[in-house]
Amino acid sequence: MPLDLSLVGTGPREPLLRPREIYAALANRPWPYLRHEQGEVLEAWFDKHRDRRDVVIKQNTGGGKTAVGLLIGQSTLNEGIGAAVYLAPDRYLAAQVRAEAHRMGLAVTDSVDNLAFRGGRAILVTTFQKLINGQSVFGVVGDSRDKLDTGIVIVDDAHAALATTEAQFRLTIPAGHAAYDALTDLFASDLKAQSPKAWADIQASDYTATVPVPFWAWIGRQDDVMALLHPHAGTDGFKFTWPLIAGVLELCSVTVSSRDIQISPPCPPVSMIPAFANARRRVYLTATLADDSVLVTDLDAGPQDVQQPVTPGSAADLGDRMILAPLALNSHLDPEAIRQMARQFADGDRDGDGTPEARPVNVVVLVPSTPAAAPWRPYADRVLHAPDLHDGVGALKSGHVGLVVMVNKYDGIDLPRTACELLILDGVPRPMDATERREAAVLSGSPTLLARQIQRIEQGMGRGVRDSEDHCAVLLLGSQLAVALHDRKQRELFSPATRVQIDLSSSLADQLAGKGLDAIREAVGLCLDKDPQWRALSRQALAGVHYAAGGTMRPEAIGVREAFNLAATARYNDASDRLQKAIGAVTDRAVRGWLTEQRAAYLHHVDHAAAQRLLAKALDDNPFVLRPASGVTPSQLRPAAVQAQAAAAFLDGAYSDGTSLGLAVNALTEDVIWGDEERSDDAERAWERLGEHLGFVSTRPEKQYDKGPDNLWVLGPGRHAVIELKTGRTTDTIVKHDLDQLGGSVRWDQQTYPDVTQQIAVIVHPSRTPHRQAITIDGMRVVTQQKWEELAAAVRNWAEALTHGQHRWRDPHAVAEQLAQHKLTAGLIFTTYAQVPASPNG
Repeated sequence: MPLDLSLVGTGPREPLLRPREIYAALANRPWPYLRHEQGEVLEAWFDKHRDRRDVVIKQNTGGGKTAVGLLIGQSTLNEGIGAAVYLAPDRYLAAQVRAEAHRMGLAVTDSVDNLAFRGGRAILVTTFQKLINGQSVFGVVGDSRDKLDTGIVIVDDAHAALATTEAQFRLTIPAGHAAYDALTDLFASDLKAQSPKAWADIQASDYTATVPVPFWAWIGRQDDVMALLHPHAGTDGFKFTWPLIAGVLELCSVTVSSRDIQISPPCPPVSMIPAFANARRRVYLTATLADDSVLVTDLDAGPQDVQQPVTPGSAADLGDRMILAPLALNSHLDPEAIRQMARQFADGDRDGDGTPEARPVNVVVLVPSTPAAAPWRPYADRVLHAPDLHDGVGALKSGHVGLVVMVNKYDGIDLPRTACELLILDGVPRPMDATERREAAVLSGSPTLLARQIQRIEQGMGRGVRDSEDHCAVLLLGSQLAVALHDRKQRELFSPATRVQIDLSSSLADQLAGKGLDAIREAVGLCLDKDPQWRALSRQALAGVHYAAGGTMRPEAIGVREAFNLAATARYNDASDRLQKAIGAVTDRAVRGWLTEQRAAYLHHVDHAAAQRLLAKALDDNPFVLRPASGVTPSQLRPAAVQAQAAAAFLDGAYSDGTSLGLAVNALTEDVIWGDEERSDDAERAWERLGEHLGFVSTRPEKQYDKGPDNLWVLGPGRHAVIELKTGRTTDTIVKHDLDQLGGSVRWDQQTYPDVTQQIAVIVHPSRTPHRQAITIDGMRVVTQQKWEELAAAVRNWAEALTHGQHRWRDPHAVAEQLAQHKLTAGLIFTTYAQVPASPNG
């Protein structure tokens, strides 16, 4: 008689708990065995870490994190710990995770109401945003919904989840909304006192201007604020955020721009989402999270747990990448020629002779914004924005498309195998909303901000290598990205495996230095053709790479989170004391000043006068924090004794080699973008750095004191250059408002520095023709775009000349010679690279 298999194994069986055994027992395994690295991670989690509240799992891009997360979820279900939730960054990636689970034969669902999920028999795979919002189906503290009891929450691509968290806990009130007008009216005098110029810019609809509402004004009018905002609590613009922050409204920082008002707490109060805050296990999957401390500040993860990441024994589970920065190899390469080369590779024309002779490849270009995509449009087959990504990525995975530009999508996209073989990063995302712009301005130049930027670069670089068998050539365009590869401090911020690949590519780059585009074509071809010798070198370099033994924790991060948790329960003195302890361990002055401002905000709840004294102290570390209610007295500026000596001293302290100097000067000049108001702040910073490089005392009074010019250069004893930048203007004349502003800045300088006998009024503007209603300033000079380009070229040539020979940039005599040669001395720079105004018209 036939065997009845239904009777086999029907006795009581203990569910499998060990993830590797769960995989081995699957009926339809998509792979015969788990990868070695996956097995190592799963064994380490099960044997050593599964009972920890928070677990960080680090694997290289393409290391199989999705399967690891799903198996950990299934293990937790089998153990009976509670419901399992897997969170992906977006719906597209959540669908990919569910598809992989189906291939593995694991039960998953996308519905929180699914009975199998509720009964602990299926993993819920959804987006992080679905969980973290004020209308969360998982329940929010204070609402009437049942609060979902979770056993484990698995967060995929933790860096993307962090960005979502910050956005979800930030209330944005757009201009035109009734609450926007009411709040700006309520705080108009405070905003004007904080920054008269920025407040005037906001009223003139300048969307680049931002002004923070002083914390003392915000705290002092909480009853009025609540009365204005609460009626909108249930509206579409409020309901997803208001329930999350209403309880800590008085602790929030508020930033006003002409586009919106943004209200955000110092740390996200994730305790408002019990399904996440009270989960018995929380697992964070990440490839490029260099700064682990943000898990503490943003998600209230346990610091001790975060500092013990789970990793494979080796970090060699990464595909083959060649990483080159063309401008670091040859500063004279034309970006347009590189774009043409990319188009030719997409067509299979490797040598650029117009005839395809090789296999066409998919070329993907990542750009930070729509304007940045414009130069690529003549060469692109597709330009993809967020709504187009699903179809565009599907086409790339299906076959040859050609050259595809993706706008502001540096993470969350998988482009394995031939979907992307040549990846080009043309810039990195810049802070876009008001809160981010203010924070970037306050932390400009700090290691903290630099680490975030490097993380975004590494995320972008990982798009084309999703498996250890993948290969991808990566080109970083622009001097700023080239600096990231060349500068030792920045290179150390990359993950160990990426750093090794950069080092290997740098060895190759040494042979390409100074050569033309053909040399880059040849090098990229080695990667695309999987040259055996190149692949052997690549594998050998990766073979000995290991992950860092511990997580990276900024010293202040724990204190920032603990201080916020104390303040959220009205223990303001304790919050101030805890933050002070954290500040004591901070060496970065910009961050120290930023945190001291936050400490003053906590202290204001119990001691107004002490808070103001503390805020004045914060200015000593960071001149861009909030101004005290009593205002700020501008510091006295002493001119450098000798311009060349000051320039040489600055260059000596800033640069260890000539390449770093050349790339940094190129990056500086690239930051002056014409016709784009959003880049105005970048231009002001660039002019400040330019003055420092040339040996002048260089400041930004308008940013420091909310009065005076955009830039002020001390050219010598009794001589100042008062500089207003209008690079974002598109008018064919200099309007009255701009010249009035320049005149006001000159008067401010005369009043503030009465010993200065000569003010050179300088306006940087696309036109040198004043409007007929405008009043010019005696002796004023205009730097037009043409003159700026001449000045920028002279500065680049000056820097390049100083790189020839042994550390010539450190020698005051050599610096003096080149300053004179390129007419960059205090006496020549504005007579050579600026013009007198033309006759008015209008």
